[in-house]
Parts: sequence; structure tokens; C-alpha cells
Amino acid sequence: MTHVLLATGDLAMDREDYDESFVATRDLLRGADLTFGQLETSFAVTGVRLPQARHAVLARPEGAAALGRAGFDVISMAGNHCMDWGSEAFFETRAHLEAAGIAVAGAGANIAEARRPATKVLGDGTRVAVLAYSSILPHSYWADERRPGCAPMRAHTLYEQIEHDQPGTPARIHTYPHREDLAAMEADIRAAKAVADVVVVSQHWGIHFVRAAIADYQRDVARAAIAAGADAILGGHAHILKGCELIAGKPVFYSLSNFATDLRMDEAHAASKSFNEIRVLAEEWEPDFDSLYNFPKASRLGMIARLEIGGGRLLKAGLLPLTIDRDAVPRLAEPGGADHAEVVDYLDAVTREAGLNVRYRPGEAMVELVEG
Repeated sequence: MTHVLLATGDLAMDREDYDESFVATRDLLRGADLTFGQLETSFAVTGVRLPQARHAVLARPEGAAALGRAGFDVISMAGNHCMDWGSEAFFETRAHLEAAGIAVAGAGANIAEARRPATKVLGDGTRVAVLAYSSILPHSYWADERRPGCAPMRAHTLYEQIEHDQPGTPARIHTYPHREDLAAMEADIRAAKAVADVVVVSQHWGIHFVRAAIADYQRDVARAAIAAGADAILGGHAHILKGCELIAGKPVFYSLSNFATDLRMDEAHAASKSFNEIRVLAEEWEPDFDSLYNFPKASRLGMIARLEIGGGRLLKAGLLPLTIDRDAVPRLAEPGGADHAEVVDYLDAVTREAGLNVRYRPGEAMVELVEG
């Protein structure tokens, strides 16, 4: 018996009717044996915005129920928005998700709780454990022994001056995993693998908006996670697709891009220094004040990761291409159609540019990841 795990990109609905975000994908998501997503907002009545929060949306509590109706079984709260509105909104968000029948991974009242996996048992008895971590972290968003927050997978950045006699020239950038966080993640994976058959690890990480680029620390973390026993890694945060890799036959999706993510923009925001400093990272990014989806052009392309699981192991990994238009509603791309080909071609290009080993083979059920 084969079971299907689906994983979407980032979730941050900000509209009157949250169910609209899933009109084109609800049947698919509900039909999976396990559906996972990454939350990028808070579902709460009130909250106090923390000063270190950047783009912060306080969404209405009913957003959690909408995710439940859409078919989500597990949600990661490990990300750079988990504490945007303080601990009260953090706990309210988690409570609303759990009330909707959704298990939460990667966040808790303390670090022990944040590191605890969400576990689901599939129809054939296969136990799947989901762990979640974030490398994108405003200060104090990570949990500790006495503070709520998410499970951290921090990284250090070192800037190396290349031409020492040329002041102001670009530097070479090196990144390294935080040693203690890496060891904790490895221990979590080993512990999860001792009680579960399949371990899936979500990582909120990477370099947002920059085409193809994957930071060194991401590759280090991915290799360590697979060596510790992870069966698949699901990446979020970058808001554009990044390439995929197979490590010892296990899939690493470096970025699933967006899924149900609403983002309005007005002229003041478009003219702001903060936006224009980020805007230059993308290949093409033109504000559209009448759109609900103000992201770079490349963010129009997305995917759902699809894992086939059976008999206590991961059998096959692939993806379902999708596109997102100005209404911010993700829609599956029709196999054989132009949108489907555009997603696959883009993925193939950025995978090659990043020097990764995956090639994409379209099939009846999905686009399969194969080594090549």
C-alpha cells in the first residue's frame, strides 16, 4: 500500500475569505494521507508587534480553521514570523491550529517542546515524524528553556575581503551552521528515527529572492540531517523556487516557494527604502497596486512536494508544478501545458546553476526527482 505526503510552500493568507486561497487545490490536499505546510503569519485576536518584526500580519483566528478545511494535517510554526505579535498571539495561533485538528511542529512554550516532532500514523501503520527548524530568525524568536519560540537552526556569516589592497570591493561570503543547533537537530532526528519509520525535516532557511543561490550552510545542514536519518528535507522562506538535490537517495527541496501567500502593496511601501533594498535581489519585481500577490515575477512559479511512502519507508519523491497569478490563488499546472513546462524548465535551470544533482522526469502522478 502506497501513501502520499504533500508539502506546500509558505502560507500567509490575508483576505476576507480565507477559503478562497484553496479553491483550486483543496481536493488534492484533502486527498493526501498527510499534508504539510509552513505558516508565515499569526492567527490571533490581539497582539503586540515586536520591534524586531519586519513584515508582520495579524490574521484573523478563523484562518486556522480554513487551513484545516483545506486539508492540512501538520503545520510548521518554525519561521521568522512566529513571534511577530508576541507570546500571547503565538500561543493563541497554536491553540487555533490544534483546535482545527492540525498538529504543530517546530515551535513551543520552551525549547524542548519546540524540538518535539509531530507524528502521524499512515493507513499501513507507517509512522511519520515531522520536525521543523528555522535559520531565518529575528532576535529572540527562538525558544530556550524558559522562553517560547521556534526550534533554531542558526548560521554564522563571514565576509572575506578578496582584494586586500582594494577597499570597498565585493567580499566573498561564507556561512556555517551554528554548532550547538546542528548537534541538537541531529539528536532530534536520531531520536525521531528511533520511534518513527520516516522522518521529514522542514527547514526555513536560505537566501530570499536571489535566483538559484543556495548558502553553504544549507548544504551542510542538509548533509547532516540526511546522515542523522532524515528521509526528506522541505525548504521554505525564499519566496521563489530553488533547485533540488538527492543526498544518499534522499530528496532535499531547497525552496518550495510560496503557496497561499497574500501580499498587498501601496505606493508608500513601493517607494520605501526597505522595499527597494530587497527588490534589487530579484531578477524582475514590479509593484502592482491592484494585485493581491506583490512578489517577483519568478514567484509566479511554485510546486507542491509529493512523497510516496509505504511499508515503513520513502519509496519515491517528486513534485506537482503550480502557478500563482495576481489573485494569489495557487493552481496546479496541467501536465503537457505551457505553465507545467515553464515550472519544470525553471527548476531544471536553477538546479543546474546551483550545481545540484537532480533532474526532473515528468510522469503521470508527478514530476519525479532523479539523479543525473
